[in-house]
Amino acid sequence: MYISQNSGHHRAALAIERALRLLDQTVQTKSINSFNYTNPILEKIINKTYMALIKKRPEVWEYLYDNPMIVKKSQRLKESIHKYNSGRMRSLLEDFRPDTIICTQAFPCGIVADMKKSGNLHTPLIGILTDYAPHSYWVYNDVNAYIVPSEETGQKLLQNGVSESKIKPFGIPVDPKFFTKHNREELLNKHSLDLNKPVVLIMGGGQGLGPMKKMVPLLDRSPVDFQAVVITGKNKKLYNSLIKEKKHFKKKMLIYQFVENIDELMEISSLILTKPGGLTTAEAMAKNLPMIVIHPLPGQEMMNTRFLLENKLAVKADDEKSAVVLLEELLSNEEKLNNIRTDIKKKAKYDSSLKIARFVLEMAL
Repeated sequence: MYISQNSGHHRAALAIERALRLLDQTVQTKSINSFNYTNPILEKIINKTYMALIKKRPEVWEYLYDNPMIVKKSQRLKESIHKYNSGRMRSLLEDFRPDTIICTQAFPCGIVADMKKSGNLHTPLIGILTDYAPHSYWVYNDVNAYIVPSEETGQKLLQNGVSESKIKPFGIPVDPKFFTKHNREELLNKHSLDLNKPVVLIMGGGQGLGPMKKMVPLLDRSPVDFQAVVITGKNKKLYNSLIKEKKHFKKKMLIYQFVENIDELMEISSLILTKPGGLTTAEAMAKNLPMIVIHPLPGQEMMNTRFLLENKLAVKADDEKSAVVLLEELLSNEEKLNNIRTDIKKKAKYDSSLKIARFVLEMAL
């Protein structure tokens, strides 16, 4: 179970499904956008409110995110929402009769945990965190196991009262295809890119957020010789705007919307300029790709940024101009890029989804 189509939570759920099928072709899975399934109207309202907050009033989201006072005051409301949504959830579980329930987001995890608490459900429940810092809405006594991105994330769950035996630092589940090495020259030819110039990948998550509209023209004016691949996600306005400007660009710029071959694009890139969503970060690390982080969202992305910087896995730009300067410095300093790659190798979980899938199958027995 996940929430929001084409989100990091969704990509994590799909990665686990694919890993399960690689290990056991007889396994049956059902992947559910739980918020949409239980309450589609409320999902639309909350998604619109969330997007409006992070675009126009990010400081409000920063205040609300994992605020202990808000968590405490919202406890009764949360329990009411879980109870209201548990009817359809119960029907789903009675119909499918799963041997294990996996949640890649805290909302469905809370509903199922409350159902287990009432004694009406005994199926093992696994919570899978897709960001590097757990928030308080994840913590329930009736979750049987937590899959966490790193040992540091596990320590924070321990501090919130979760038993050490429940914490499994297997990593964020990324699609098994990210563990496959490709022929770089063939991929560059496939995308009509120059074999002798570095490739910069520019992303703003599934929603195409961040300063890409300002960033791309600035990068195009850089004196450093490189080519770029820009992913605008579901942001059609941004895509159309960049396509119109493309004829004026001096550098080779590939402009794509939502893509399914991000593993290939990461493989051919020398570095990525991105917002630090949990899945994007884990995918980049699986491809040993140095990151420049810019404009992280308050809450989960700020916490992800802290993890990346503390472990020297990325550098952070304060604004668009400093991002260009950092990019030029890194592309001109192969030793520094290699140092970042070395640190990524120490922290990356290269078999995360397969390790999680094996654990899930053991729990299902």
